[in-house]
This record gives sequence, C-alpha cells and structure tokens, in this order.
Amino acid sequence: LIGVGCAPAFLVCTVFIARQFDAARFAAVSGASMAMGTLGMLLTGTPLAWLVEQLSWRAGFAVLGGLSALAWLWIFVAVREPAAPGSGSHAPRESLREAVGRFAALFTLPHTWGIVALGSVTYAAFISLRGLWLGPLLIERHGLSLVESGHVALAVSLVSLCGPLLFGRLDPGAGTRRRWIMACTLAVAALFVAFAFAERTWVDVGGALFVGLLSGYIILQYADVRAAYPAALTGRAMAVFTMAMFLGVAAMQWLTGWIATEAAARGIDPFLAVMGGIAALLVAGMVAFRALPAPPGGAARG
Repeated sequence: LIGVGCAPAFLVCTVFIARQFDAARFAAVSGASMAMGTLGMLLTGTPLAWLVEQLSWRAGFAVLGGLSALAWLWIFVAVREPAAPGSGSHAPRESLREAVGRFAALFTLPHTWGIVALGSVTYAAFISLRGLWLGPLLIERHGLSLVESGHVALAVSLVSLCGPLLFGRLDPGAGTRRRWIMACTLAVAALFVAFAFAERTWVDVGGALFVGLLSGYIILQYADVRAAYPAALTGRAMAVFTMAMFLGVAAMQWLTGWIATEAAARGIDPFLAVMGGIAALLVAGMVAFRALPAPPGGAARG
C-alpha cells in the first residue's frame, strides 16, 4: 500500500511544478525535486537501520510516520495553488466516468505510445540495478562482502542525487531534447551490455556509478511529456507517464527474476542473461520512442 501511494505523491508534486513554473524552468525545478526525493531514500538506509537496531522496528515506523506528518503540515501551511482561470465554487465537478474517458483519450493520441514505451523501461532499469541486482552481482560474481557491496550501493545512491540536478540544468529544450533522451538511453543500455560481458570488478562498480548519474536524464522525459500535450492535458499526461514508469519498475523486477531462474536452469550465467535482458528492453523502448509518431509542434523536433 505504501508503494501504491508513492506514485500518486510523486505525480502530484510533478504536476504542481508544471503548473507553477514555465517550460524553461520546469526541468531544473523538477530535477531539484527528484534529487531531494533521492536524499530521502538515503535517510531511510543506514540511519533507519541504526534506529531499528537501537530501539525496534516500531520506532522506525513511528519516526517515519512523524516525519511524514511534518511534511504534510509544512505543505498544508506553506503551499498554495492559485485558482485556475474561470474556476469557482460553482464549477461542475468531473464525474468518474468522464475522468476515465479523458484518460483513455490520451491513448488515442499516437505520440502517447512512444512516450509510455520508453517511460516503462528507463527508471525501471536503474531501480532494477540499484535495488535488486547490484548486491548479488558484486557479492556472487566478484566476491565482495555484504558491507563492501553496501558501500557501492550507497555511492550509487549519492551519485544519483546529482543526476536530476545536472540534467535539469542541461535541458537543451524541445528542439533537441528527444535526441538527448535517446542518446542517454543507448548509453545506459551499453553499460548494461558491459555488465553482462566484461566481468571486471571496476567495470561493474564504475558502470553502476555512471548509471546512477545518467539516471537523472529521466527528468528530461518529464519535460518532454509536458511539452507534448496542451496545458489542459498536462496533469493526465503526467499521470499516464508516472503510471507507466512505476508499473515498469514492478514488471522489470519480476521479469529479470524469471530470466535469472531460466538462465540458471539452462546453465547460463544469470547475470549475463539479466543484464543483457535489461539492455535489450532499453533498446526496444528507445526504438519504439523513435519509430512511433512524435508529438506535433516543438516537442516533436529532434
């Protein structure tokens, strides 16, 4: 249930930023927001483990609940969204049927499919590496200890803080943004190919750090989504993209587990199969993004 709640919370923040800041500042502000979210993940690592060890797991949940309540209170007091033009207390509310119909209408726009196809694999590749396969890769392939692999995972998390900030500042704009997105996707896929075949400790450690940094280009995908739809559809488009991103995380972790099991049963190195599979999914997503219709107007250029 907590996991289900993460996607709507992230979506609401992104839509709020899209409404508050113009297109020129959207990527930079979204990058800062994503970096702060990653910082929160660090706080739930070693500090939370120490707290649970010193007190109990109930204390950990209590502290997290208290911090969440403080964050909610801060938002309640400090954040204000101006009323949309023409909105008022007598504005008709949208029915559930109308809302579902308008979400479905997004998929009648041809460029939605390419955006969703790529969105479902980019963040998923990073999370599958960082959250599922990095530890086993370093421990089983290279003989690192649990603590040593934890140090690498922490370093990857720290580097991933810089990615959204970096790409938010480097956003090239609608003219070439899509080329940047495709180039970064291919670069990450190439790193996963290296993980599959190189079998060198420095390649796996250095490559994981580089994947952490490059993961920040996902912020360019959010900027691309904003540019691809009119203002009236921005919220729904962000919702569809975020849904694809988080469903992709779940699907890729399940799929790579299945790939590893099947590879081991056939005498194939599971890490070669898993890393190669992730690389193939990234390339497939990029090809769909490139081949399917692009958005009209400025977002389609590049």
